[in-house]
Amino acid sequence: MLWTASQVLRSFSTSSHYYQNKIKLAIIGQSLFGQEVYSNLRNQGHKVVGVFTVPDKDGKADPLAVAAEKDGTPVFKFPRWRVKGKPIPEVVEAYKAVGAELNVLPFCSQFIPMNIIDHPKHGSIIYHPSILPRHRGASAINWTLIHGDKKAGFTVFWADDGLDTGPILLQRECAVEPSDTVDTLYNRFLFPEGIKAMVESVQLIADGKAPRVPQTEEGASYEGIQKKSNSKVNLAQPAEAIHNWIRGHDKVPGAWTVIDGQSVTLYGSSMLGGSVPDGQVLEIEGASQPGLVTKNGLVLYGTDGKALLVKSLQFEDGKMIPASKYFSSGETSSVELTDDEKKMAKEIRNIWKGILSNVPVIEDTTDFFKSGAASMDVVRLVEEVKQKCADVQLQNEDVYMATTFQDFIQLFVRKLRGEDQEEELVIDYATKEVNNMTVKMPYQCFINGKFEDAENGKTYDTINPTDGSVICKVSYASVGDVDQAVAAAKEAYDNGPWGRMNPRDRGSLLYRLADLMEEHQEELATIESVDSGAVYTLALKTHVGMSIQTFRYFAGWCDKIQGKTIPINQARPNRNLTFTKKEPLGVCAIVIPWNYPLMMLAWKSAACLAAGNTLVLKPAQVTPLTALKFAELSVKAGIPKGVINILPGSGGVVGQRLSEHPDIRKLGFTGSTPIGKQIMKSCALSNLKKVSLELGGKSPLIIFSDCDMDKAVRMGMSSVYFNKGENCIAAGRLFVEESIHDEFISRVVEEIKKMKIGDPLDRSTDHGPQNHKAHLDKLLEYCAIGVKEGATLVYGGRQVDRPGYFMEPTVFTDVEDHMFIAKEESFGPVMVVSKFKDGDVEGVLQRANDTEYGLASGVFTRDITKAMYVSERLEAGTVFVNTYNKTDVASPFGGFKQSGFGKDLGEDALMEYLKTKAVTVEY
Repeated sequence: MLWTASQVLRSFSTSSHYYQNKIKLAIIGQSLFGQEVYSNLRNQGHKVVGVFTVPDKDGKADPLAVAAEKDGTPVFKFPRWRVKGKPIPEVVEAYKAVGAELNVLPFCSQFIPMNIIDHPKHGSIIYHPSILPRHRGASAINWTLIHGDKKAGFTVFWADDGLDTGPILLQRECAVEPSDTVDTLYNRFLFPEGIKAMVESVQLIADGKAPRVPQTEEGASYEGIQKKSNSKVNLAQPAEAIHNWIRGHDKVPGAWTVIDGQSVTLYGSSMLGGSVPDGQVLEIEGASQPGLVTKNGLVLYGTDGKALLVKSLQFEDGKMIPASKYFSSGETSSVELTDDEKKMAKEIRNIWKGILSNVPVIEDTTDFFKSGAASMDVVRLVEEVKQKCADVQLQNEDVYMATTFQDFIQLFVRKLRGEDQEEELVIDYATKEVNNMTVKMPYQCFINGKFEDAENGKTYDTINPTDGSVICKVSYASVGDVDQAVAAAKEAYDNGPWGRMNPRDRGSLLYRLADLMEEHQEELATIESVDSGAVYTLALKTHVGMSIQTFRYFAGWCDKIQGKTIPINQARPNRNLTFTKKEPLGVCAIVIPWNYPLMMLAWKSAACLAAGNTLVLKPAQVTPLTALKFAELSVKAGIPKGVINILPGSGGVVGQRLSEHPDIRKLGFTGSTPIGKQIMKSCALSNLKKVSLELGGKSPLIIFSDCDMDKAVRMGMSSVYFNKGENCIAAGRLFVEESIHDEFISRVVEEIKKMKIGDPLDRSTDHGPQNHKAHLDKLLEYCAIGVKEGATLVYGGRQVDRPGYFMEPTVFTDVEDHMFIAKEESFGPVMVVSKFKDGDVEGVLQRANDTEYGLASGVFTRDITKAMYVSERLEAGTVFVNTYNKTDVASPFGGFKQSGFGKDLGEDALMEYLKTKAVTVEY
């Protein structure tokens, strides 16, 4: 479940206060935080009579000023409020003229005189990023982390001449995670919850309910402002203290040390768990023992012998590199050519001259494309170079990546020497002999084209639901891993070959990926069966089979994404051309559920990748293994590094960070409605990222008496028991016409008794185990509630007496509309049946639509007029008529109401991962 501050602290709803008391406000502050406080207070109905902020910088106004000026609110941009300790009369006069009843200081970097602070009727309130009285001062967040505090938070207090010693109005706090930095704390809690708290504080004042709690001096502390000059790290202390110092200065002002005589700033610290990988020794000034440059980063040791890992280093000239590349960071981009290579370079220069005939001399700085070359010239260049040197595997894309002659020669020589070859993918497999094959399963995080342990070394067990045994230990990703994966995806999108690739070439890679999935389909289906409990034959056909179809379908879309031209009014005497372009969004996050681990990955990621985006995907914590196997296949398919990143772990850590991350532009989620709401909220507060949600369901299936009974029984059972009932579109409630009700139930029970429950790898098994124990327990409780409320348990409702998480297929009848099982989704093999009176079409439609969900629905009848009438009136994203569970890669899939919004599959899904740009040209 996604972690959220509102689970730790009381949540605050702004809408509930709209009709309460309102007051006149002066907003004194700056930044995006100030802007959000200002906007929320205005939305609450408070009157902002003046905004006082800082002057424009480099011709650009502060975000608070931009918002206020747009609204027509009076804006004052004072560079200072006092001179030599005395208030400036003109500034004071301008302030007093607005007539504020309360000063709100959401983020104020200026010193405000006390005759301003005390002037309004209600005085002034200010925000401070610490749990006062601890860490008074401007660097409070830094010191919270530097001291290793277990709790962080903020205070809204009544401003006084000490600025952070006044009475407390309101406080909020949250837990500090081991890898938190200033940025993560601010983005996750201090920013979103701080905005709410400022708004709540103003309302408390307006309502006359605001407390004034004097600050105690007990536990009070004041630490100085942290600047680059005083942020050098003391390496002669325990490892955790070093880690806390580094993360307390990440990203500003940056903790630094001295290496090889120059100051180097350290970023991305985490405590190192487990064994230290091999590496190259690095002497560091003041360290208790030398550091170690490893494939994962720079390992530092504390005086206690414990270790920490630093991910990135920044040099005095501003250049930042992965710490793992320290010993290669000093290499120049130029390699010295041998005599033979110089001769080859001369021949290549002649090839360039032959193509670029309009250029008098081919200089080292000559740019191939700026000199007039086109795509056909690229092909000619590549082929002519191949003729001269068949040993070099040159690609068209290489020309686009090295456009100057000098860069092209460097690229050519590296290829000639074999220096450009990608590192071989190293995978530590968990191997099992199962299903008459050797199954090889990656179990680490997949980041930037490599499998690696979580940065904190944490793992967890993934369980085989057939017998409850541990399959293997899987890496448990941290916030730091998320940030690293997002950075890799952003780099791949901004600067890698994926963003520059011809769409048709991108489609070819996705086709290749689909082919590899097909080559490994038996292994994928076996992993899916072992990890999720899916019956093998279903996993082979649907879980894996539809995944392959999905990638092939969207691979075909890559070169068919089009804009359009739009006729507009001409600006005579000139003319205009207006057209639209469909462009990728950038880095996308995808969070998938555990019921169809591979298929849900394919439904979302295929459209995402076809559109040209890069992605960071979090599989369900209980079913990570097919996603990680997919990552391995993506490398074999030639998908460039950083384009696909897979992070196993919890929703509370990985999912929450993805929803908050400022570099992610879209999040696609399939899961429960409550978590979907929280994701939407986090995405809005972070950077208003685009969201698509496929959430819970309680899909109605209406069976009329004029149906084909054989088909209705067969499909009715499939609508409930398909994939053990762990199916988002499962028929959550069946409405059966009274005259056929008893026959329908009798035949369903008869068929259930024929179902074979057992090992999902047995080809004759009909019904496998539920996905995990917690879900089985929930289903048993669900059935107990149904019995308690008075529904008739006709069959099942119990756990099967055997190892593993098996549940009997269950049937309830006499279910009334008010009952829990009539309203809530079971997500399991529980058929919930209600009667409706013969001929009462309108009545059953009203009952079917009486739900907050609207994912799918179904109707069985031979009367086509009735079928069309009912399908038009059912409030659901999908309506099945005389069938069920019939989905196709070309047909859009998604719900209405609290079942979410946005579509998977079909062209509609592609549009979820694109943005429209309008271009108008005057000529």
